Parts: sequence; structure tokens; C-alpha cells
Amino acid sequence: MTRHWFDDPIPAPDATVLAAARERQTQLTKPPGSLGRLEELGITLAAMQGTQQPRLDKIGISVFAGDHGVVAEGVSVFPQVVTGEMIRNFARGGAAISVLAREWNARLEVVNVGSVAPLEELPGVLDARVGPGTANFVHEPAMSLDQLHEALDAGREAAERAAIGGAHLFIGGEMGIGNTTSAAAVACSLLSLPAAQLAGPGTGLNADGVAHKAFVIERGLAKHRSDQPLIALQRLGGFEIAALAGTYLRCAQLNLPALVDGFITTAAALAAVRLRPEVADWLFYAHCSAEPGHRRLLQALEVKPLLDLGMRLGEGSGAAVAMPMLRAAAALHARMATFAEAGVSAG
Repeated sequence: MTRHWFDDPIPAPDATVLAAARERQTQLTKPPGSLGRLEELGITLAAMQGTQQPRLDKIGISVFAGDHGVVAEGVSVFPQVVTGEMIRNFARGGAAISVLAREWNARLEVVNVGSVAPLEELPGVLDARVGPGTANFVHEPAMSLDQLHEALDAGREAAERAAIGGAHLFIGGEMGIGNTTSAAAVACSLLSLPAAQLAGPGTGLNADGVAHKAFVIERGLAKHRSDQPLIALQRLGGFEIAALAGTYLRCAQLNLPALVDGFITTAAALAAVRLRPEVADWLFYAHCSAEPGHRRLLQALEVKPLLDLGMRLGEGSGAAVAMPMLRAAAALHARMATFAEAGVSAG
């Protein structure tokens, strides 16, 4: 059996630091539990970073972009050319995630893993095209096994760049017309759910459009359904979805916490966790998307997102909005005074 990089060990967060962090929270100058979920987030970050002074000063954001052959089935209200146009918009700094990355002083890169047409050299955009978009999964597997591993490797390399750059937190984003269809297909495959339970409006489909989208997904599932994460990604996924799964796998191996964005990134996280359950210890979930299927994915993963703002843009934008909550949790845990330090009487 071939061994791959993602089979390498994934460490658990530091159990000794975790216990000490729980004890520290009882000594901080506040009533126990008064900071709500921020307390548990601070404890978790301390264990992940192996210190009682967790920091989230440096944020690495990688947005993966790719096209999808299933768009030929009429599953999007936007034409496929928009993927390439949005990559250029990222490069110009005009996209939502570009604005938020500048606002939070985060390092942003865009990784083109599969636009239909090759693009000119663009600032901040890495050319890692696995192919000119995926194949139409209604008729054939979305990608070959070699392409799957190339996409996973593109994600691995992005996580490594973030770690080498000193990132304390990784955020993955995506862009690709048709990718809510591919994400729903992968998730339906892994969770043994009918397409109607996860198909949503994506970029703005009406009720008839959503019903057609579910029908298209069911056609793909009839040919390619599998509960094996790598097979589901290969047959039904997108290059950017596979790359995101690769980033979550490598982040966990590198002790680098990752903040998962919305529906598409959560489908990628589901694949990563199904492949290596230990990955779950290294993931936070930013928000509950307005895409209807996202709530089902969060329930399947048994996780609670930080926010619920009705967002459904993608790009990593929801994670960028939620990130300051994690930053606040880290700062409070690290820098609040204890009762002894402050000379305050404990309850």
C-alpha cells in the first residue's frame, strides 16, 4: 500500500498545557465562565501553541481558485469566466477577502489550482494549475488520481508557506464557479445524504434552479458515490476543495491551528477529518453560512461555529470576520491578571 505525506503523524494539542490553561482561567480576575466561549477558545489556543501566552499576531490566508466541469449542467447563475475575473480582482485588492486581509494585516496569497484558461502573471497569485478545470462529474470522475494528489500537494505547500512565515493561524478560502455543487456532492457522498438535503442556491439560484442542481448532483452520485474521502474528492470534488483538504491535513501535522470558513471549506474539512480524525483537534469553525447545507455539515462534524451572520460569499471572508474573536480569546488568556497578581480577593 502506497504511503503518502498525509499518512504521517498528527500530534495532539499539549495535554499538560491544556490542564494548566484550565487552571489559569479559574485564577483570572473575573467570575468563572463570565467570558463565555472566549474562555474555552483561549484554553484551546494555549494547548495548540503549547504556551499560556497564545498569540494570533500573524495570520496566513490562502485562497484556492479552480473551475468545475459540472457548470456545463447549468448549476450556476454566473458564467465560468467569472473565476478568472475574480482571480484578477483578488490581485488588484478589490475582493472582500483582500479588504479584510489588509484590515487585519494578514498575509494573503491566491493559488490558482485550476482555472479553465491560463492567466497572465498576477501579483500575489501563484500558478499551481492542476488542469483546466475539473471534468464534468455527471459523466466521468472530476479528476484523475494524479490530479487529486497534485491538488492535495498544492494545499500542503500553502500550509508549509504559512508555517515558515511564522503564521499563528491559517485561513483557507476558495473561489470557483460551480463549487457549491461539487462541495455538496462530496459531502453527500461522505455523509450518505440525498442531494436535496445539501444543495442550495449558491450564487443565487431560485427554487427551480436548486431543484435542478440537486438532480445534477444525484446523477453524479449514482455513478461515483463513495464514503472514502479520497475517492469522493477525486470523483466529485474540485481542485480547490482537494487543496483545502490538503491544507487542513498539513496544518494539523505542523501544529498550526486553522479557521474553517463556510460551506465549501467545511466540506473540505469533512474530507480531511474523515481521512485523519486527528485533524479535528486543530480546526476552528468561523461561522454558519446562509447556504442551507452548511448547518448539516457542522452538525455532522459536531462543531459549533463562532458566528452566524447570514454570510455566504466564500473566499475565506467569514473566517476573516471571525478571526478577531480568536485573537481576543488569545489576548485575554495571555494577558489578564490573576487574582494574586492584581491583589483582588477571589470568590
